[in-house]
Amino acid sequence: MIKIPYFSALSTYFSFGLLFVFGHVRDFFRKIFDFFHSSNLQGYAPICSGQEDFYVRRLYHRIQDCFGRPISSAPDVWFDIVHRYSNDNNKTMKRTSKVTRCLNLGSYNYLGFAAADEYCTPRVIETLNRFSPSTCSPRVDGGTTTLHKELEESVANFVGKPAAIVFGMGYATNAATLPVLIGKGGLIVSDSLNHSSIINGARGSGATIRVFQHNTPSHLEEVLRQHIAEGQPRTHRPWKKIVVLVEGIYSMEGELCKLPEIVAVCKKYKAYVYLDEAHSIGAVGQTGKGVCELLGVDTADVDVMMGTFTKSFGSCGGYIAGSKELIQYLQYTSPAHLYATSISPPAAQQIISSIRVILGEDGSGRGAEKLARIRENSNFFRSELQKMGFEVIGDYDSPVISIMLYNPAKIPAFSRECLKQNVRSY
Repeated sequence: MIKIPYFSALSTYFSFGLLFVFGHVRDFFRKIFDFFHSSNLQGYAPICSGQEDFYVRRLYHRIQDCFGRPISSAPDVWFDIVHRYSNDNNKTMKRTSKVTRCLNLGSYNYLGFAAADEYCTPRVIETLNRFSPSTCSPRVDGGTTTLHKELEESVANFVGKPAAIVFGMGYATNAATLPVLIGKGGLIVSDSLNHSSIINGARGSGATIRVFQHNTPSHLEEVLRQHIAEGQPRTHRPWKKIVVLVEGIYSMEGELCKLPEIVAVCKKYKAYVYLDEAHSIGAVGQTGKGVCELLGVDTADVDVMMGTFTKSFGSCGGYIAGSKELIQYLQYTSPAHLYATSISPPAAQQIISSIRVILGEDGSGRGAEKLARIRENSNFFRSELQKMGFEVIGDYDSPVISIMLYNPAKIPAFSRECLKQNVRSY
């Protein structure tokens, strides 16, 4: 991580503080004006209190035009953005008929499979005609097709695990899996910058949660040593199990996980490793098999491998890969498998086809070309931004490239100027 200049840190905190103070001043006068107007709640409590939606009203609405911009084409290298306007200070946005062709820098369509593909698209259309847009059923009822079984076998072979299970939503893969993997009496040690889905899944598990400094194996070892020695709170009994949660590539920072060192620490203290490869699977490594391949880590040393299909594979959903016993257990207990609608058959076919292209099983070398191109483009873009004076965080080979703007006023200004220059940033 880069060291923030003192002036930048000071001006950033001052700007956020100023927004916070003015927001509360406006809320104060709002309460005074509302006092003289009759309420239409008819005895009900407000569904959103002033504190609950303070951020939305006083900060987000100021820059809402920079987010959620609708597009009217596939998220390819270039795509069409629909312009909007507001008559109420960005509280509501209305679409216009004006469309601008923009360079796409705000999508994680890493290998371009989300757009039309000569191998994937015809097979997806054929699957749509053969099956349907949806199974309209969870996996345990009528939601398992031959495609779902083929997909799970393909994923397991691709990531190098004995078995895999797929879900219809990437976020729910973490949020619904962690609570059935560990519960009360267990210890979760999570990276401080893990994704929201991991955080919510950990909180929902009921296990004790401890956080270690971002991507710092030495601090992870300190946390593990301390809490193994202390045991469970109050009773001091040994932990039922310990799970360490990390990401392959951190989605906001673009940093590669120090996986070899973390695996070594987990082996030493007999803790399970849960690896989220949402942004790394299919995008890094010689054949696109993620950070284990890139960093030379044996997949047998990673107990639970999680990933999503929304990035490199141009589809939707997520997966968990691991031992056959683990996957069988999840089939019996995971609410995302038991109750949620299974992944759409055309989406499943899209993933299967894209994996074949990446591995070269389509009879061409396009998969290797795509992997080489994203690596070269990412590294070139990162190096050129650094030459221009931008503060860029993250590691080389990572497709996530983050520029530090610091001051909150620069964020919407940068986004709006990019749109003027026909560039869509994230």
